[in-house]
Amino acid sequence: VIVLEEAKKHGAARTIHCSTIGVHGDVTEFPCTEESPLNPGDIYQVTKLEGEQAAQAAFKAGLPGVVFRPAGMYGPGDLRFLKLFKTVNDGRFIMFGSGETFYHLVYIDDLIDGILLCGEHPDALGGTFIIAGDRWVSLNEWVAEIAKALGVPQPKLRLPFWPLAAGAALCETLCKPLGIEPPIHSRRASFFVKHRAFSIERARRVLGYDPKVPLAEGVRRTARWYIDEGHITRRSAAA
Repeated sequence: VIVLEEAKKHGAARTIHCSTIGVHGDVTEFPCTEESPLNPGDIYQVTKLEGEQAAQAAFKAGLPGVVFRPAGMYGPGDLRFLKLFKTVNDGRFIMFGSGETFYHLVYIDDLIDGILLCGEHPDALGGTFIIAGDRWVSLNEWVAEIAKALGVPQPKLRLPFWPLAAGAALCETLCKPLGIEPPIHSRRASFFVKHRAFSIERARRVLGYDPKVPLAEGVRRTARWYIDEGHITRRSAAA
């Protein structure tokens, strides 16, 4: 709100608000669009939605601006998915559930292109845009691409989801009253079962957004950066 007020005060030509596809929560429409139901499922998503709504209200009141909702961003420089890459590399990754849950990513270069379009395109003003990769994939495909990029065998171990969900709930119940950070969070466990599949048609049509880095290439570049930076120990010349 402070940023919006200052933007108005100083006559900013355009204010760009970064929201998240998480405001849609557990997606029930495929593909999910900007007009799909909003259903934030945790405090992070709830507060992101509150911020987005404040921005949209300011834009409707006359402040020039744009809202964009990025998908799961990855690429060189990102550490959010490092643990996933490391467990695949080390042969410790376990797939909980079928692995056919949808996940939508956006490579950092494509995300930056989308943000610049939100900041420069004349037709972007007042709009809300999902910025994601050219397609969504299953967790099985994503993990397979990671293994291929690292030059290691594709993980085979698969377990039911319910023990992980039960363990996460128990950890939170026991740890939170003691002020201890739970080793397993329900939010993290939901990674294996919450669908994330989105349409970028509005961004394509209005902004001319055109993601150029396919998943295999993006994962390869990310794996290379993790190795070069010493975050992952090379196990194969193929990496």
